[in-house]
Amino acid sequence: MFQIIGIVVLFAMVFGSFIISGGKMGVIIEAAPHELMAILGAGVAAFLISNSMATIKAMGKGFSSAFKGPKWKAQDYRDLLSLLFLLTKTMKSKGVIALESHIEKPKESTIFSRYPKLMSDHFAIDFICDTLRMMTMNLEDPHQVEDAMEKQLEKHHHEALGPSHALSNLADGLPALGIVAAVLGVIKTMGSITEPPEVLGTMIGGALVGTFLGVFLAYGMVGPMAARMKDVVDEESSFYKIIQAVLVAHLHGNAAQISVEIGRGGVPSPAQPSFLELEEALSTIPAEG
Repeated sequence: MFQIIGIVVLFAMVFGSFIISGGKMGVIIEAAPHELMAILGAGVAAFLISNSMATIKAMGKGFSSAFKGPKWKAQDYRDLLSLLFLLTKTMKSKGVIALESHIEKPKESTIFSRYPKLMSDHFAIDFICDTLRMMTMNLEDPHQVEDAMEKQLEKHHHEALGPSHALSNLADGLPALGIVAAVLGVIKTMGSITEPPEVLGTMIGGALVGTFLGVFLAYGMVGPMAARMKDVVDEESSFYKIIQAVLVAHLHGNAAQISVEIGRGGVPSPAQPSFLELEEALSTIPAEG
């Protein structure tokens, strides 16, 4: 929502100030189509040249997240903490063997199936199950497990940032592509040097529209959009960090309640449940048979 408001304000302030100061939009409107064709066409081509197919496919999801915000809401964090509470409590009371059926087939698990939105995130479920599987194989050194989890998180975070990095690189190149479009306009103008001054003035103004659009798009739209996409990825990564914090805390010998409380501290402030809210959520979980 704020992104749409920002775009509206951007256009209103930039073009509004131009009109109020006596500028004529006719020159921009006339030149914009072919200038945008050169700038955006070259930008898209450079984007395709410099990025992998995986990054290109992920761009649509990245744009969507920039407008919708992080996919994890306050209830999702409570659900995650509740899921981790159930898993660590089961390990404490029944041993790691009791979890084997759950982590081998999480889709059929009576624990995992309680949280369908979490089940839709394959990385989160695989991250939990793979870590618990290491524990069932007697890898119980908290430092080794934490190190292994950290490497997985770094890899996932790096891959998730691909679209925002690609868009940021595109933003860096747009001003230069605007200059390319402007130079083409100047070349066209020089080919008509015998025309009257008023005609040459309009042609030069049209050429300068290319420079304007390159800088305007880079710093007014594409750059901020890339920054927003990065912020969303960074916030969503805290969701997976909580998994790491809770499971490592469990390996240090803490009770399930303490482990999830440690994880609660990593929840982003806008979505963080209070101690009492989490306690209430945990108390309403049906006992695992």
